[in-house]
Amino acid sequence: MMWQPYTERLHQVLGNMEVTDARAVSLDVETGMSRWLDWTRQVGRKGRCLYLVGNGASASMAAHFAADMAKNAAIRTQWLTETSMLTAIANDLDYRRVFAEPLSWWMQPGDMLVTISSSGNSANILEAIDTARRLGGRVVTLSAMGAENASRRRGDLNFYLPAATYGLAESGHAVILHCWMDAVEAAR
Repeated sequence: MMWQPYTERLHQVLGNMEVTDARAVSLDVETGMSRWLDWTRQVGRKGRCLYLVGNGASASMAAHFAADMAKNAAIRTQWLTETSMLTAIANDLDYRRVFAEPLSWWMQPGDMLVTISSSGNSANILEAIDTARRLGGRVVTLSAMGAENASRRRGDLNFYLPAATYGLAESGHAVILHCWMDAVEAAR
């Protein structure tokens, strides 16, 4: 059978998740999740905005969790995956700017950016991270696949999964995001 080995591998990937801070200091998972929860609650209390970005399936997750965070936790959110905006920026400027450009228009100090990237090396994700940091926003990254990916060295809080496939990376990221969302809702 393939189901049991696959779910066991996903369990192993999640169990081996690594969390680091902006100085690349390792944190235990509970500390990392608690810090992320605290930062998210601050965004909500202070009326700041939570931005979520990703490509492909990660873009779908970004939109889904932004909607749920707004609906279920009353936190102001923005997902930067709207087709007309993406294609206009990609066509008129550069695809690397599709997330960074709107962040440069709207992001304020105290806002938070959550990036979801299986490879952790997408140029548009990296530009978004750099833009958010420059504007005084906090950055939380979710990445997988290569342990030396660029995203996990750029965020204020970085969740890395040692997943070798997109399926395991995306499934694992969905679990992490649901855990975060459930914790935010429970803390309301």
